[in-house]
Amino acid sequence: MTQDIRVRFAPSPTGPLHIGGVRTALFNYLFAKQNNGTFILRIEDTDQNRYVKGAETYIENALNWCSIPFDEGPGKDGGFGPYRQSERKHLYKQYADQLIQNGAAYYAFDTPETLDTLRKENEAQGKTFIYNWQNRDQLTNSLSLSNEDVVSKLNSNEPFVIRFKSPQNETLHLSDEIRGNIKIDTNILDDKILFKSDGMPTYHLANIVDDHLMKITHVIRGEEWLPSLALHVLLYKAFDWEIPKFAHLPLILKPVGKGKLSKRDGDKMGFPVFPLQWTDPKTNETSSGYKEAGYLPEAVVNMLSFLGWNPGTEQEIYSLEELIKEFDIKRVNKAGAKFDPEKAKWFQQQHLQQQDTATLSKQFEAILSEKNIATSLHLTTIIDVIKERATFVNDLWDLSHFYFLSPTEYDEKAVKKAWKEDTPNLMHELTRILEDISDFSEENVSNNVKGWIKGKEIGFGKIMMPLRIALVGSLQGPDLFQIASLIGKKETIKRIENTIEKL
Repeated sequence: MTQDIRVRFAPSPTGPLHIGGVRTALFNYLFAKQNNGTFILRIEDTDQNRYVKGAETYIENALNWCSIPFDEGPGKDGGFGPYRQSERKHLYKQYADQLIQNGAAYYAFDTPETLDTLRKENEAQGKTFIYNWQNRDQLTNSLSLSNEDVVSKLNSNEPFVIRFKSPQNETLHLSDEIRGNIKIDTNILDDKILFKSDGMPTYHLANIVDDHLMKITHVIRGEEWLPSLALHVLLYKAFDWEIPKFAHLPLILKPVGKGKLSKRDGDKMGFPVFPLQWTDPKTNETSSGYKEAGYLPEAVVNMLSFLGWNPGTEQEIYSLEELIKEFDIKRVNKAGAKFDPEKAKWFQQQHLQQQDTATLSKQFEAILSEKNIATSLHLTTIIDVIKERATFVNDLWDLSHFYFLSPTEYDEKAVKKAWKEDTPNLMHELTRILEDISDFSEENVSNNVKGWIKGKEIGFGKIMMPLRIALVGSLQGPDLFQIASLIGKKETIKRIENTIEKL
């Protein structure tokens, strides 16, 4: 590969960026960076009726949060701008005219009513109406009309569209980096509209022209564009332009049932399908995002990379740098990738474990500050003990609250299991043992208490379970003596005495 590799991610600003779109951006980014290439963001906003305010900013913020920023795009001109199609609309008519001049396209004056009638007539006969070689000579277009009639209609500003003239009786040989060789019978293709009656290009024309002018070498996009591949290759040939390499990524499928992953699946099963939280400006409805749900961007990127791609090894946890090194477009699967919300949590848990304790301590300090808890306890020590059971940063509080707050309620099942008739006397005796310990280190407290239990010749459970209830409020948590050592002698004894009094 050379340094001329140029790829683009070209979303429409019609709403929040779905994680399927993020994955498309990610695979483009990985391919570009692996080959010292350029990753371009192009906003395809020609359909102003569907434009949603704030969507473009959301797309940029999502890419930045995932640490896959674009090299060229709105606000980052690399000499191939503008990067919004709405700002490029003056470019497209000349290319549509060029296709008419070389016989690859034609003017069509058929009214919507005429075409609707033809569709209904075909449906009544159990057929599908296709505008192509079978009927275009009988319809109202520049192929069936005389030159004088065509000029007259154009001069009188009669509405028209420009259609591509798909070839007849040809076999088109297409190549896809993921799916291999594809053969298409051109007789089944319809004559797609390239230029609309409102003076705007359709996606097909604008997309090809922009990719050519921006010198895109590889088009890596979703599977939903595979049916358009034949037309796009034919357009490149009609212009006599170099054809980029194409790769169509598999769909991301629902966790349960058939079909593409949707927002509805996330709402139903309680997981995000967007990278960042989104509030619809029209309905004011808010959809959750991975960032706000507590996911690390590294975990989301790692999770998305495995939706359709496999490195061919047992390794699953990758940093972005490792993904850039290992990614291979040839190892992307053809089949759809089923989304697994639990696997997403697993990736998050694995990446949280890789966070250094100092970073987690700062985040945990912010949580304590929100709860108005000031502490002199050594947070890194606490985090080292609890983080292996945490999936999200917020879990750190649930796993450690007892270090900072004395229990005010006690788990009923735990009390029933551990708190017996002789427990208060044993707990009183334990407080006297603890009072006599001058070195309240974890090891020393453990040795003293265990020695006392052995000396009394009673089961460890008779002491350890009620002691855990006293310190934690339940029968959960890390090593008891570590908790006691961290909260200190005074607080340990106070909690035991409180529990005796309450229970």
